[in-house]
Amino acid sequence: MGGVTHRSPGVIHVTCVRLPIVDNRGIFVDSRGIEKMPKPSDLLQGTLDLLILKTIANNPLHGWGIAKRIQMLSGDALAVGQGSLYPALHRLENQGWICAAWEESDLGRRVKVYSLTPEGRKQLARELKTWNRLSSAVGLLIQNA
Repeated sequence: MGGVTHRSPGVIHVTCVRLPIVDNRGIFVDSRGIEKMPKPSDLLQGTLDLLILKTIANNPLHGWGIAKRIQMLSGDALAVGQGSLYPALHRLENQGWICAAWEESDLGRRVKVYSLTPEGRKQLARELKTWNRLSSAVGLLIQNA
């Protein structure tokens, strides 16, 4: 699946994005019309980074806490699996956008808590700007098509 690419200033190029099928009731369905839950891969590539950065912007959290907060704040519409979350956290840490520190949880267990770095805050601002432009463009297309 492709995603958002940046090739020229002021223009978002979208390539090969496979969007979920939604029936006339707003329910996600498969190609046969059978109801299904959207998969994380149905989201635009790069959305997970934005969700993680935004989730820990004001409150550092451990991995499980990030996943639960995303699920809660989305009204249970989004669920991030460990197989997607932890590789994304490692990638964001390697890029210098988040940092991790070992802390003791309320249950007395050691957990790795993630927080934004100053560069991560700048990246979050860039990601939000891109997301707002993309969602506005999609909204305009839907409204005017």
